[in-house]
Amino acid sequence: MFKDRTEAGMLLAEKLLYFNNKNVAVLAIPRGGLPLGAIVAKALNAPLDVALTKKIGHPYNKEYAIGAVSLDSRILSTAIEASEAYIEEETKKIREVLARRRDQYYKNSQPQDVKDKIVIVVDDGIATGNTILATIELVHKMKPAQIVVAIPVAPTSAIKKLNNSPYVNEVICLQTPYNFRAVGQFYDEFDTVTDEKAIRILEEYNKNL
Repeated sequence: MFKDRTEAGMLLAEKLLYFNNKNVAVLAIPRGGLPLGAIVAKALNAPLDVALTKKIGHPYNKEYAIGAVSLDSRILSTAIEASEAYIEEETKKIREVLARRRDQYYKNSQPQDVKDKIVIVVDDGIATGNTILATIELVHKMKPAQIVVAIPVAPTSAIKKLNNSPYVNEVICLQTPYNFRAVGQFYDEFDTVTDEKAIRILEEYNKNL
């Protein structure tokens, strides 16, 4: 159990110190990953950025990822249970959201070039692993040297998926509880991270680089 995202971020940073001063970029999953990502990036003297991707939810269960979309790419599950029309419509909607998010997050900066860098993908926790796997595949297209996934908590089934991914070089997870229902159950405080707060974290971090 973690007190809050700050404590989780500090504990995660301790486990990642061997990446300090290497050619690293930290990519936080918005929005809940930003508070942890900023702590990790500061500990490693690394730049902080966000993974501007969003999952495509199953037509009958929006929480279940059947793919993911970035502004210029898309990944779909090999076993898609959705029509082409649904996929295209969802992709269009998601890209509209991502375009707005890009304009908000990069008012005063530019996205990081992660080519040939060790990319550490940080989130506040993983439930099924489907969303982050799709995101990782999109990050892989940016040609990083390595992809490391760092999260405080996830079920063993999700960690197994990550370890089996050809794109993931290393997985750092602090806790893999047996009775896993949702990420929030492992935090005493798990307030919603708003876009405004996430943007402020990113801007303040990069301002102090």
